[in-house]
Amino acid sequence: MELRTLRYFVAVAEELHFGRAAVRLHMSQPPLSRAIKQLEADVGAVLLVRSAAGVTLTPAGAALLDEARALLDQADRARVRVAAAAGAATITVGLLADSADPDATRLADAYRRQHPEVEVRVRDTDLTDPTCGLRAGLVDVALTRGPFDETGLTVHRLRTDPVGAVLRADDPLARRDHLELADLAGRRWFRFPDGTDPVWQSYWHGGEPREGPVVRAVQECLQAVLWNGTVGLMPLGHRPPGELTVVPLTDLAPNPVVVAWKDAGPLVRSFVRLATAAYQTTGGRRTS
Repeated sequence: MELRTLRYFVAVAEELHFGRAAVRLHMSQPPLSRAIKQLEADVGAVLLVRSAAGVTLTPAGAALLDEARALLDQADRARVRVAAAAGAATITVGLLADSADPDATRLADAYRRQHPEVEVRVRDTDLTDPTCGLRAGLVDVALTRGPFDETGLTVHRLRTDPVGAVLRADDPLARRDHLELADLAGRRWFRFPDGTDPVWQSYWHGGEPREGPVVRAVQECLQAVLWNGTVGLMPLGHRPPGELTVVPLTDLAPNPVVVAWKDAGPLVRSFVRLATAAYQTTGGRRTS
């Protein structure tokens, strides 16, 4: 079994969909399907059951998935140790999601334990670039929030967070236990600068064109609400200053926390695996 084929299998087993796995691997679906069929022939067992609903793992497939992950992890660790010995083991991580998030802290701890010899460089970015410099080649991997234009990138969802409207505490709507986007019609919202990813802007504007002050950073958003009485959005797990409050929105899709990358070298692959494990401990969704 070749490591490349095992990577193909793990992608399909994790996505449970050949099309999504092909996109994740940056390849077309027919050669991926052929590689999986050849792998099944090599091991002498059916690994995946294909149906109109998607893909399910057979018992043999589940057993191979555990072994394949272990083998790939071991191979990546070997590559990292060689790179470290050559003085070339560095990874640059772009951060836009809350770096104080317990999940992010678990990820940092796990990555440090597994790769103590790797220098991790962090690039903290503002709200104008949800890819944290990934598309510009400034980082190797991004721990960020969606949604954004995913063209040319591989994006893996780690968790979703419910979202609420950020209001002044003395705003009449602040006394409500929940809101709908229609309740905020006609209000001024904070906006992002021209040229910011349109998919990203649309989500944080509640799907509507908005008028209001232009902001770049979280603190600017909060100050716009405090000083101008504008409306903004914020994941419910974040705590604004005491003068502000967050009221849950019932008709806006939860916001995804994602890991994204362009080129999956061993350090990036290890980062993605460890991120998936760190964020799975919360069940994939935060409610407060």
